[in-house]
Amino acid sequence: MEWINVIIQGVLIGGLYAMFAAGLALIFGVMRLVNIAHGDLIVLAAYLALVAAETLVLNPLTAIAIVAPVMAAIGYLLQRGLLNRTLGDDLLPPLLVTFGLSIIIQNGLLELFTADSRRLNAGAIEVASFQLFAGVWIGVLPLVQFIAAIAVIGALQVLFYRTALGRAFRATADDPSVAQLMGLDNRHVFALAMAVSLAVIAVAGILIAIRTNFDPAIGPARLIFGFEAVIIGGLGSMWGTLAGGIILGVSQAIGAHIDPGWQQLAGHLAFLAILAVRPQGLFPKIQG
Repeated sequence: MEWINVIIQGVLIGGLYAMFAAGLALIFGVMRLVNIAHGDLIVLAAYLALVAAETLVLNPLTAIAIVAPVMAAIGYLLQRGLLNRTLGDDLLPPLLVTFGLSIIIQNGLLELFTADSRRLNAGAIEVASFQLFAGVWIGVLPLVQFIAAIAVIGALQVLFYRTALGRAFRATADDPSVAQLMGLDNRHVFALAMAVSLAVIAVAGILIAIRTNFDPAIGPARLIFGFEAVIIGGLGSMWGTLAGGIILGVSQAIGAHIDPGWQQLAGHLAFLAILAVRPQGLFPKIQG
């Protein structure tokens, strides 16, 4: 029963990693942009939730309704005003610009909030749990987080394949030049993709900040989890990111159970093993 508990906890945390990855996969799939600042934007969302919770006396889960639209607006303005100017055949300019953005966000948060570790307090739900069967207990908050991950990824799948905006995303991803000739404003479409991406990572950032401590320097670790989940699942596959996040989460949970110092290492080893056996990821094609 002990190992069943470990695996269940790994699956549940894997849902959060999948949400990190879903935002990353979306912007890469639409505009082939690798956002080095992705992890720092996740941390920014957590700090915005902290400010909203303390200023407006809100539960952090309620603050999602405020922070997600704010992050979406930041994403739109960031893409429209800065990142669109870096897009082209050369992948280096967006990498350099988003790396610089990462440094700016980290130092800005450090200046405003200091290096002290913070955590969002969601109240009694954090310790609430129920018995699944004899010897196996599940926390209510981790279960809510996992259900939220499935709901977000499912919503992205519907958005991508069942809406006009999704058709615009796919058209610009397939051939930006032809899409523009057909009347689409690529700059606007790319900005909307970044807005959706940042709204998704706002939800993930707040949920992980309720679960674990965060500080201005934690962003790169969040970025690594997102990248690994995307690559394990396969670039371009939304449901693949969920599988990748779960594999990463379970690997870390098993490693931590064997030895607490092995938690991060176990996840990286699982990533390398899958990459060696299947470099294209488990589900390399977009799931329809």
